[in-house]
Amino acid sequence: MERKRNQKSAAFSKLELIVVLVVIVVLASMLLPAISNCHCKAPRISCVNNLKQIGIAYRVWESDNNDKFPALVFTATTTNSGGWKDLLTNQNQGAWCWTNYAIMQNELGQSPKVVLCPADERMAATNFTNIHNTNISYFVGVGSHDNFPQSILGGDRNLNPGWTSQKDYGFSPANGNGNDITLQTNSVKDPVSWTFKMHSGGNSAGAGNILLGDASVQQVNSKRFRTDYQPFALDAGNWPSNHVPSAPSFRLIFP
Repeated sequence: MERKRNQKSAAFSKLELIVVLVVIVVLASMLLPAISNCHCKAPRISCVNNLKQIGIAYRVWESDNNDKFPALVFTATTTNSGGWKDLLTNQNQGAWCWTNYAIMQNELGQSPKVVLCPADERMAATNFTNIHNTNISYFVGVGSHDNFPQSILGGDRNLNPGWTSQKDYGFSPANGNGNDITLQTNSVKDPVSWTFKMHSGGNSAGAGNILLGDASVQQVNSKRFRTDYQPFALDAGNWPSNHVPSAPSFRLIFP
């Protein structure tokens, strides 16, 4: 009989059980936002790592090509290798954005996954032989050069024109036809914003990642992009023949 009484006294009372449940609910309400925030940040960290690898690939490639990135080097007709400046002497070359990365496939470690952000809806190519714009998450600044460390070499494809963030991928069309964009360094006259795709969750102003001419990667919201980077993005130009803009501008190719 004494043993049974001891077992009964060790059990939770209804009041104690209610208190325990309340504590669990309170702790869960405190921890879930933090867990959710970590989940949102994980793809962006992976994206930053992708852009850092791409930046290293650019540096390795340029060291073998007269200190120029692929968009500033003409195709070497004798070896059928080199850059893609030949295409960029024409307008509207967005459809060829993928070429920039295919050229650097050796420097990128032969892995097309590095040019796809984990937060993107697109799918990675199986190899660089069959890569297309629809397998790429990052635009290319075709006038960027390491002599211009603040020039914009690349970044997340979800930029859109204007002050207000949109719900789509902005300059980067879903059909993979790409886009050849000229942006003024004067961000008041020619503003852009990150759309709500990819890394803008929880940020009403929109957010994204950019790769600069010095191969550094920056995490910036829309306002900071316009105030701290767009005004200083002047580069080597690389304009289509007879289409040099009158205002200080830079050229971005979107996949």
